[in-house]
Formats: sequence, C-alpha cells, structure tokens
Amino acid sequence: MQYEPTLDRAALIDFATQKYFANVDAKNMEATLDCFHDEALFCVQTAFTRHAGKGEIRRMFEDFFGAYETIIHRDFTCTVDEANGRIAACFTAELHDADGNVTLLYNTNFWRLRPGADGPKFQEVYVYMSGANVLT
Repeated sequence: MQYEPTLDRAALIDFATQKYFANVDAKNMEATLDCFHDEALFCVQTAFTRHAGKGEIRRMFEDFFGAYETIIHRDFTCTVDEANGRIAACFTAELHDADGNVTLLYNTNFWRLRPGADGPKFQEVYVYMSGANVLT
C-alpha cells in the first residue's frame, strides 16, 4: 500500500514524541497501544527481539511499565521523511526502578506509519538500544 502523506514534519514529530512517548511515560496503556496498527511489528534490533501484533506489544509494555516507577524519554533529535510517513528519533530514556536505581539508555527509534481508518499509526518500530534490552 502506497503511503499517502497525511502528517507534515511537525505532526510526525508530535505523534512520536507527544502522542506515543508522552503516553509511555505516563504508563497510559490504551493511549500507547492506540499508536499501533493491530498487526504492527515492534523490534529491538540490538537484542534480536520481536513483538508482532498488539497482543505481544501490550504484554511487552505491561512488563516494561511494571518494572519501573518512573519512565522519562527526553532530549529528542528527530529526522522525518514526510513523503513516506517515516520518522527517526535519537533520545535519552531515563528509567527509575522501585529500589531507586536509575538506568540511562541512549536510543534511536525508527518508525514507519501507515494510514488507518482513524488516522496514521505505527506499522513498524525498530529500536536500537545502548544497553540491556528493557523491552522484552
């Protein structure tokens, strides 16, 4: 299916950083999952981990949300391909667990969006993580 551009550069960045990551940071499961098509693919490339479909992606986020008291994604640098509905972002992930330990990761995500009945959503997500995989 050919991607029909429906989001400009600013809207793609907003989708990734505000709609997606802001809801991840708030541990808002339904709003986070609403960013994905039902058959989306989520891959952590640096750990050879793959989650296919919303059911597997939900389980991954349940584990991730349960493992950390506080989740913060910040310091985004984004590159956008408006014509093809693609966005890449380099950022810092700051994770605080219940024991007070802080994990800092310097990640890069690549997203491919495709149209949906209720707007564009992630079809594919590829994550390159600087440390141990926290999205198992």
